[in-house]
Amino acid sequence: MNKLALWSLTSTLMYCTQAQAEVSLPSVFADKMVLQQKQENPIWGKASPGESIRISLADQTYKTKADADGNWRVKLAKMPAGGPYNIKVQAQNSIEIKDVLVGEVWMCSGQSNMEWRVKDSNHPAVETLTANYSDIRIMKVPRVGIDTPQFDIDAKWETVSPSSIRDFSAICYFYGRRLHHALGVPVGLIKNSWGGTPIEAWIPRDALDNSGEYEPMLSHWDQLTADFDPATYQQQLKAFNAWNKAGRPAESRVDKPKDPISGGKRPANIFNGVVNPTVGYGIRGVIWYQGEANGNRGYQYRSLFPLLINTWRERWGQGDFPFYWVQLADFRAEQDTPSEYSDWAELREAQSMTLSVPNTGEAIAIDLGEGRNIHPTNKQDVADRLVRHPLAKVYGFNLTADSPRFDELKIDGDKAIVSFKNVTKKLYSQDTWKVDGFYIAGDDQQFVKADAKIIGKNKVQVFSEQVKNPVAVRYGWEDNPVVNLYDKGELPVAPFRTDDWPLRSLNVVK
Repeated sequence: MNKLALWSLTSTLMYCTQAQAEVSLPSVFADKMVLQQKQENPIWGKASPGESIRISLADQTYKTKADADGNWRVKLAKMPAGGPYNIKVQAQNSIEIKDVLVGEVWMCSGQSNMEWRVKDSNHPAVETLTANYSDIRIMKVPRVGIDTPQFDIDAKWETVSPSSIRDFSAICYFYGRRLHHALGVPVGLIKNSWGGTPIEAWIPRDALDNSGEYEPMLSHWDQLTADFDPATYQQQLKAFNAWNKAGRPAESRVDKPKDPISGGKRPANIFNGVVNPTVGYGIRGVIWYQGEANGNRGYQYRSLFPLLINTWRERWGQGDFPFYWVQLADFRAEQDTPSEYSDWAELREAQSMTLSVPNTGEAIAIDLGEGRNIHPTNKQDVADRLVRHPLAKVYGFNLTADSPRFDELKIDGDKAIVSFKNVTKKLYSQDTWKVDGFYIAGDDQQFVKADAKIIGKNKVQVFSEQVKNPVAVRYGWEDNPVVNLYDKGELPVAPFRTDDWPLRSLNVVK
């Protein structure tokens, strides 16, 4: 070997050794980050196998060593809200994380309605102009759909300002802003939403496999990926791009090809690329707005949604942290007479059934949607209903969090008496004296529009001349129902049905 080649090889080996020795952290640990107050918070990274690492924060000092695979991890002691602090991580190299605050940290996940930006919501000019909060920090996790769990993400923490908040999640920001105002502590918000994605993409593949319930769906995706030909895909994509560049001439329509391997629809892909890099980061809880992409699979959602919550909690290793979500809002053509089926009503029921999972809560938005827009712009009211849950259940404020819900059905001759729980004040028909949204049926299972009358603080009498022997009642059981029943001055009544008759989504699995 000549001297030049030997020098080149030696330099390369020295560079590789130095690169391996470099201690590093995922992007979630960076300047302007927020640590969760009053709990131990993990911090982790990579270094050379066996390398000694020293971490310091305020008056705390920790020492550890990287394991045989170069991974290291420590838990920081509990701290009260405050800051700013610097975190120093020292090994053969040194990293300093600056302007670290301690406060409340929430993860904001879901599809497009969680992703919906401040600049596209109600009053965007006012909202952006007044967005000056140095103690609210935000992070936007990029979209990465992949079949293997990722260690890191390309993201950064920012302070809330007119420029940073415009493209941030409206619900996440409005939710965090309310918390900041109520608690007077720093707030960290991690937004990892992705529009148009089904819930199974947010769940680890092994959890889906181990459940034993989703084999048809998983087999379908496995076959799609097995049949995928990258070369053919690239040819089709080239043809589509050329057609698109030509102005999409109608006489030569070309459909955009689909890549089943990457992207946000394949089971587990989003968990691997978007969620996994932050799993274990100290949080108070999660807020979730998703379901539209599973709209025709309401029955399957009954098990998928609890599986997601329980799996995330297990992977985080932080106990049963709070998990709150938004029930699907009203959408499509308004309907005040019974339809044979309603996919979204079935999905909403599955969401509500997930309240059986401990430490959860649901914000009802059946009156906040827009018939012609799957992305209603009134994200302020949605966030206000959602934030009631932590304010009441986590932080101890005396306010109503849960909407009135069906409790009991009694038949009194030709009338049905429906009782509700969670009524704080009294039932009230908003806007008109007439109570809208109730259907009634007999043994023939044929629902008709019903008359309804409030007969007490928490009771409604439901009846129709067409049904002499009622056995079942439904309320708000449409994609976009006409409803107006509230706990006066508080929250809307949650849609429900008293029957257990078969649903259309019973056998829809993919």
